[in-house]
Amino acid sequence: MTRSEPFPQDEDAVLALARALRDTGYTFTTVTPATHAHVNARPRNAEARSLRDVFGWSRPFRPEVLPEPILHLMRAAGAVVEDGPLLRSTIRFSSLDGELFAHSAYPPSAADAVFFGPDTTRFASAVIAHLESRTKPVRRAVDIGCGSGAAGICVAKRASGAEVVLVDINPAAMRAARINGRLAGTGGVKVLRSDMLRDVAGRFDLIVSNPPFMIDSAARAYRHGGGPLGAGLSLAVTEQAIERLNPGGSLVLFTGAAIVEGEDPFREAVAERCTRDGLDWTYREFDPDEYGEELANAVYDEVERLALVILTVTQP
Repeated sequence: MTRSEPFPQDEDAVLALARALRDTGYTFTTVTPATHAHVNARPRNAEARSLRDVFGWSRPFRPEVLPEPILHLMRAAGAVVEDGPLLRSTIRFSSLDGELFAHSAYPPSAADAVFFGPDTTRFASAVIAHLESRTKPVRRAVDIGCGSGAAGICVAKRASGAEVVLVDINPAAMRAARINGRLAGTGGVKVLRSDMLRDVAGRFDLIVSNPPFMIDSAARAYRHGGGPLGAGLSLAVTEQAIERLNPGGSLVLFTGAAIVEGEDPFREAVAERCTRDGLDWTYREFDPDEYGEELANAVYDEVERLALVILTVTQP
């Protein structure tokens, strides 16, 4: 496994690379790190042979594999490093909602890695489904812990004229979100540094978030949820969001829940809070059993499964 490299600093240069890559017709569906490791371990995949191998699978490559203009743009962006006798991209590009999104190269092991994977697609799908079911317009929205900015950009594409705020505490994520918003051509998108909503003023018609929900020994920002069985950030986001919704405004939260003896402590906490305040809410398991490999970790000794869940809370 190669080491994780920092996300490039030069946003204009990365944007130029992304546009050139898009012009080639490049697309890539990013898989889980486990699947990525398995596929890349096949002997025939030791070296890249295509653009998808370089910018999707993060495989080392020989310079002649890439068109010279693409390699030139990579060098200008500081997005290429030596990997023994070969080269390797320090950035990945993935497809979602008809757009390309820049994010960290594989493996996303750095504390400030900008994650993008199947959960990003699931989260964006949940947000899009909610938007399609809304009867009230969205004039102001925020994506808390935006990462690559994918979900907020999906909102901006559908809520014409809305102000969409993308917030994160990770400078690398903020760079990626700015690049991706410009690449998608979404107007009205602002990227701000904020710990959840602490440094963002005002109320919102829509708040979306995909907070980390694992107990991660490395405390990586995109993965470590903290609190009881990883639910700390999900609970904190829910609490802050409820206080900042306009009448008729909604929170859409996509996260994971640790199930213990058939019970869901995160759901129980949400139910208590929403019932107390008379809020409308729905909660469903999107997938009842994901990340089963994590259960080998001693911190999950009492957990029988990790479920992916979608919580929607609406102010009357």
